[in-house]
Amino acid sequence: MSHLTYEQEASSRQSQIIAEDIGGLAIPHELSRYLVVSAGALAVDVGLLYALSVGLGAHYLVANPIAFTLGALVAYFGSVHWAFRSRRMSNTGLEMAIFVAIGVGGLAVNETMMWLGIEFAALSLVFAKAAAAVTSFAFNFIVRKLVLFSA
Repeated sequence: MSHLTYEQEASSRQSQIIAEDIGGLAIPHELSRYLVVSAGALAVDVGLLYALSVGLGAHYLVANPIAFTLGALVAYFGSVHWAFRSRRMSNTGLEMAIFVAIGVGGLAVNETMMWLGIEFAALSLVFAKAAAAVTSFAFNFIVRKLVLFSA
């Protein structure tokens, strides 16, 4: 393949990606991939939460941020390496810092939902975590997509 042909194909592919982003096709694709990544992160999060709180007797408001943090690491690496098509930042240290800062916001949403679910709605640990996971998933996806992973 000649250098010119390679550049034409690369340019054509970039135009296709931009057109898909503008047409909204990237959002469902990225959302489905982010959902898979988040499911893996949630498995780590819930498994560790259960192990710490039920297995070791830690208070759920102490165990939850520990479990959430390890789940967030899974989410970060899955997001940057597979879920999102484009990244705004070339500085990965800054990108990870912002990703974590957004995750702290997601953790605040998560902790609040856990507390409300257990203390006010009398939900079990697992059901409160499910409600917390849905709300923090939505928060994290929207904010991360807007701030970090859009062209």
